[in-house]
Amino acid sequence: MYSRNITMNYLQNIKHKADRANVSRLRFWIQLFTFLLIVYGGYFFIHIGSQVPTFACPYNQGSPGTCYLIAMQHGLHLTWSELVSYRGLAFFTGFLTFIGFFIVFNKAWCGFICPLGTLQDWITKLRYKIGIRFSRYDSASFQKLKKIKYVILVLLIAIPLGMSNSFFGLAPINHDMQSPFCQVCPGRTILPLASADTSQIFIDFTNKTTLVMSTLGILITALFFVGAFAKKRFFCFFCPMSALQFLFSRIGILRLTKNGSNCTRCGNCNRVCDVGIIGIAEDITSKYIVKDDCMMCFKCVEACPEDNCLDVRVFNAKIFSSTQEGFFKRYIQPNELSLKNEKNDER
Repeated sequence: MYSRNITMNYLQNIKHKADRANVSRLRFWIQLFTFLLIVYGGYFFIHIGSQVPTFACPYNQGSPGTCYLIAMQHGLHLTWSELVSYRGLAFFTGFLTFIGFFIVFNKAWCGFICPLGTLQDWITKLRYKIGIRFSRYDSASFQKLKKIKYVILVLLIAIPLGMSNSFFGLAPINHDMQSPFCQVCPGRTILPLASADTSQIFIDFTNKTTLVMSTLGILITALFFVGAFAKKRFFCFFCPMSALQFLFSRIGILRLTKNGSNCTRCGNCNRVCDVGIIGIAEDITSKYIVKDDCMMCFKCVEACPEDNCLDVRVFNAKIFSSTQEGFFKRYIQPNELSLKNEKNDER
């Protein structure tokens, strides 16, 4: 009993320190490490698999793994009969591998690991340095734009299937589309640049389809950079990987929960949210608070001044909670971040 009490006191002390910690600072170092791993890991013979739930782009020679989206598109180049035969087994095995990767970190793959997300966060820091203010979507625009990533996800699935099957009696889609999302994904053009590889920045004049898709890819790459200077996590609103992840977020081991009875609707969580999620501030009934645009960066937990209002859990065990003490240490004391800066930066 005595040793059990010592263990419990030790764990409580660790939890108390975690609640007062600056998780955003820890997140910066995790992002830096995972960016280097995903962009350069292949050069050091590291291999993390071909069903990774983040943008580990195989067009980048240094990538240690492969984004699941490209594997999914290739796997769907099957007829209906093949999809339900032994040939479809590889697709479903890959899908289960993706789920196995995903459930460990849930949507924290977006907030802590995704190299495109990290680049956007770095652009935000640069924007702060040079004094460029960002803007937010109004509520109506937010609700409309958040649907786009699901449309892209449906097209990402339907187009490969349409190359081998007929929909509504129409002829199969031209195979020049190949992996349609990969042809326009900014990860394909941007991540190789980290290794001074410009080979993916080109216009393919082979035929009309490749001309249109490669041109669209260059335009989306340019929009990625311009949008990231105007809005935090601009690309994440349209990311099909984010949409796919959210469909399975409730089975994740890592969870973000809310005790609505402790919420005063102060709005701090919404103000610090990089994608401007309003629901996390207004929803006082749901316990599981992860929204489809949430990237589980946990800035909302850091900014919440109410004890045990927001919690980060592994299964059902709390590992990081909002506390008044932690809020004052991070935001009010000298040399720490200030909510006032967040407000002044909005327009």
